[in-house]
Amino acid sequence: MPIEDVVHPFLKFYTAAPQWVKSSVGYMYSLAPAGLRYGAKYQEFLAEIERSSDTVWLRKRADDKLLATLRWAVETVPAFAHLQGEFKRDRAPAELLTAFPPLSKEAIKADSARYLSRAMGPQTHLMAFTGGSTSVPMKLYLEKYVSRSKDFAYNTTFDRVAGIGPGDTILALRGRTVPGAGRPGGPLWMFDPIKRYLHLSSDHLEPEFMPRYVEAIRKWKPSFIHAFPSALVPLARWLKANPAPDVSARIRCIQLFSENIYDYQVALMREVFDCPVLLDYGHSERAVKAISMPDDPRYFFWPLYGKVELIDLDGQPVTEPGVLGEIVATGFDNRVMPLIRYRTGDLAMWSAAPNHTRPGFPVVERIEGRLQEFLVCHDHRLVSICTIGAAHFEQLASADRMQFEQHAPGKAVLKVLSDTELSGRARDALAAGIRAKTQGGLQVEIVRVDAIDRSVSGKHKLLLQHLDISHYLGAAHLDPAGTEQ
Repeated sequence: MPIEDVVHPFLKFYTAAPQWVKSSVGYMYSLAPAGLRYGAKYQEFLAEIERSSDTVWLRKRADDKLLATLRWAVETVPAFAHLQGEFKRDRAPAELLTAFPPLSKEAIKADSARYLSRAMGPQTHLMAFTGGSTSVPMKLYLEKYVSRSKDFAYNTTFDRVAGIGPGDTILALRGRTVPGAGRPGGPLWMFDPIKRYLHLSSDHLEPEFMPRYVEAIRKWKPSFIHAFPSALVPLARWLKANPAPDVSARIRCIQLFSENIYDYQVALMREVFDCPVLLDYGHSERAVKAISMPDDPRYFFWPLYGKVELIDLDGQPVTEPGVLGEIVATGFDNRVMPLIRYRTGDLAMWSAAPNHTRPGFPVVERIEGRLQEFLVCHDHRLVSICTIGAAHFEQLASADRMQFEQHAPGKAVLKVLSDTELSGRARDALAAGIRAKTQGGLQVEIVRVDAIDRSVSGKHKLLLQHLDISHYLGAAHLDPAGTEQ
């Protein structure tokens, strides 16, 4: 049994503890071997990953995992039981997969119990919530002692690709709230010795706070960066205008997560830090995962993590390179709630160039759909919508869709599309959670609505921003010429 899954419910208490507690307790915990912390499944996943260079074995193993996932789904999950007859025909796993219709978030939310395996008891369920930039929040279930161990294995491998070693410190700008940062003169950073993360507050991205960030970086000497692009760009711009070679020259690689990434942002980071910039694609559902490589900026999907497809608006497969399609994911290794042909809402196109970098890995040129958007706090601080989404608010799990709208700094409306009203207690808890997530910078009015309009492209926008962001801090989502991306 992985220690990580046992202690995970207590993470919030550890995070809120004073730095001296994190330094002592976290340091002792960090001494535990990886196998003990993450469990036997972690070692199994690492072994699979290490064999992935054998393309013959990789293709067979991927087919075996896909077939096992589909068979488990039709035999134990009520929503897929009507497809059992498909197994009577002699077909390859990829062809068998096409018998399953694409699965939407709305279908799962309408009757999530139908998508739970009857063979897995409640003791195996690990509750999770979708977050990030999605506008369709959802509660789902992962497999306890398996799903998180799998993620640790793949994240460890991504860190190895970046060159991160056991003793390296990582600068983290990924939406983590720093306790006390909202108080005047409060701390803007915290250090977690378990994973050697120096967490900087993502809610204080204005120039006046940057010297304190640099002071923390000088103290802890990180060699790598994990960040939301929108959170790292303001720091990179400040360092470009206020060079600090002892800080920037130490960084050996940058890994970016959770948002669209624009070419000008990557160019800025490479100019300031003079190092590779790697990209990660994943989601709370743990159905597919992709990374870029130091010498190849395309996204490479791990074949043994899950099966990736692209489909068009009519649900038909997109196989031609250069044609935009929706990412559809079939996740492996989650027997509790196997997601089969799950529609992610993100868009991509297959690469036409040969794949000599990671043979056997599906590769796309770029991924759309993780839009970088900002809310403006009352003191004119900018907070990325992805930072707020990282909180995974439980009160929104029953909502069909949500959307922020802002007309004035420090105030916003959160529209919740739902058949039922949120209770007063749930509204208060949600508003308080967002206020805390923005360090007291944003007051939110929660309203239930009957409809949320789609964008011209047919996607749902998580934020309708009526303010001119260029008036509030060099606007991280504008390119150097000042034009919106």
